[in-house]
Amino acid sequence: MSKQLGQKIAPTPISSDIGVVDLINNYFTAYNSARLREICQLLSREVLTEGVTVGVSLSGAMTPAGFGVSALSPLIRNGFIDWMISTGANLYHDIHFGLGFDLFAGNPFLDDVKLRQEGTIRIYDILFGYEVLLETDAFIRKVLQAEAFQKRMGTAEFHYLLGKYVREVEKQLGIKDSCLLATAYEYGVPIYTSSPGDSSIGMNVAALALEGSQLVIDPSIDVNETAAIAYSARESNGKSAAVILGGGSPKNFLLQTQPQLHEVLGLEERGHDYFIQFTDARPDTGGLSGATPGEAVSWGKIDPDELLNTVVCYTDSSIAIPLVTAYVLNQCQPRALKRLYDKRGAFLDKLQKDYLAAKDKPSVAEDKSEEVATYPCGTPVKK
Repeated sequence: MSKQLGQKIAPTPISSDIGVVDLINNYFTAYNSARLREICQLLSREVLTEGVTVGVSLSGAMTPAGFGVSALSPLIRNGFIDWMISTGANLYHDIHFGLGFDLFAGNPFLDDVKLRQEGTIRIYDILFGYEVLLETDAFIRKVLQAEAFQKRMGTAEFHYLLGKYVREVEKQLGIKDSCLLATAYEYGVPIYTSSPGDSSIGMNVAALALEGSQLVIDPSIDVNETAAIAYSARESNGKSAAVILGGGSPKNFLLQTQPQLHEVLGLEERGHDYFIQFTDARPDTGGLSGATPGEAVSWGKIDPDELLNTVVCYTDSSIAIPLVTAYVLNQCQPRALKRLYDKRGAFLDKLQKDYLAAKDKPSVAEDKSEEVATYPCGTPVKK
C-alpha cells in the first residue's frame, strides 16, 4: 500500500451537538474543506505560537459584512494578528460600525436604479443608507483637520491616529464590541494600506489637500516599515507568517517585504516561513491574487524549505474567516501582545543600519572593471 496515503476516511453521522473543532477536524475530509482543515491545524499547532510574527492581508468587502468586529478584532485581542495590510475600503466601511451606523443583510437581486432613487447603497447583499457614507466622510474630514495629522506620515501612523478617534466615539456611544480600526489602535497592531488613495478615506484626504491640508501619505514609509517588521521577525530564531484573506494589492504588499530585503536592500533573507491563503482566484490567469506559494518561492517571497507550511484554500473568505476564528479561539491560548506599532521606529533604525552597512560592502557579483555596457535604450552605463 502506498506510503502517500493519508488518514483513513471513516465517516460517521454528524451529531446535533457537534462543535466547530470536531466538525472541521473530522468532517472536513477532502477538497477545499480539507485545505481549510489543514490551515486551522497549521495555525493552531505552529503559527499562533510565541515565536511567530503573524501578518494578515485583507481584501474583498469583508468589514461591511461585519467580520472586522466579529472575527478580526477578537483575533487581535487574543494576540493572533501582529500586523495587517488592508484595502482602504475595508477600513472605511469598518468605521461605520465604530460610529454606530446600521448596515443590513438584504437581497442581491434588487432594482439598483430604484435603490439609487431611494438613497440606498448596495454591496452585493449588504444594504445601507447613502447618509452613512456622507456622515462617515464628514467624521473623517473633521478628524483629519486635527494638528496631529498635519504632516507627512505612513499609513500605519495614519490609521493609528484615526483609530484613536474612532475608539473615543465608541466609548461615547457605549459600543462595547470595537471595530477593527479601533481595536488595532488599542492593541498596538499597525495596519497599512497598499493603495492609500484607492478608497473613500483617500478621497477625503485628497479633498482636504484642496483646502490646504499639510497631510501627506508617504508610501515609501510603508514599504520600509513593513520590510523592517519582516526583517525583525527573524530575531531570536523567530519566524514570519503571511496569512492572506483574498488577494489583490494587500497580498503583494505583504509578500514583497522579502524581495525588498534581499533584492533591493541586499540583505540576506529566505522568505516568509508560512504562507496561508483563502482565495477564489485561479492561478492560470497570471494574476497575483491566484499566484501559488511555489510561484512566490521563485521571487524569494517564501522560504523554499518551508513549502510544506504553505496551504491555499479556494473558497470565499466570508466562509473561511468565521470558521477559522472560532477554531483558533477554541484551540489556542492567547499570545502575549507584540505591540509592533510601538516598535516600528526601532525596527526601522536597525534595517537602515544593516542596509547601509551592506551597501558599503562590494557585492560578490560586482564587476570592478571599467568596461561600459549599454542598456537596450542606448544609455551607456559603467559596469
